[in-house]
Amino acid sequence: MSTTLTSSSLLQIPPLQSLKKLSISSSFLHGSTPLSFLSKPSSSPSPLASQTPNFLPSIRAMRSLQGRVVCATNDKTVAVEVVRLAPHPKYKRRIRIKKKYQAHDPDNQFKVGDFVELEKCRPISKMKTFLAIPVPARTSKKKAAEGGEGGELGIPLESQQEQV
Repeated sequence: MSTTLTSSSLLQIPPLQSLKKLSISSSFLHGSTPLSFLSKPSSSPSPLASQTPNFLPSIRAMRSLQGRVVCATNDKTVAVEVVRLAPHPKYKRRIRIKKKYQAHDPDNQFKVGDFVELEKCRPISKMKTFLAIPVPARTSKKKAAEGGEGGELGIPLESQQEQV
């Protein structure tokens, strides 16, 4: 039952003639590549890199922010404080970061304490590149609960049910 296995039977080696017929063709073999492909990248974009696919969305920078008006004394200008949460560089705890932006208020309609949305627009002056847009006032949960008969789910409370 013992059969001897030879190394040629284990490995199916193609004949040498078929290997000579295979030819590897590449523009990088034997120095046939033009030097323009091998040179350092230039600052001018290549025609292949300038063609972006149509299906990718364009990258848009920060277009709108929300904040609270902190100063409205200037004519047609409001100072808006935007609060955002960011991780602390060392402790990694989320902290509030406040930044003030100057925004254009063409009708002088905003007062201190109003919530506004800042929309990016063309530069109006050295510091003003945002346009202030009113945001509807936020309704708190307490006001919503007081307005309705029951709780948040619309179910009457025990004190509001009829005593039997």
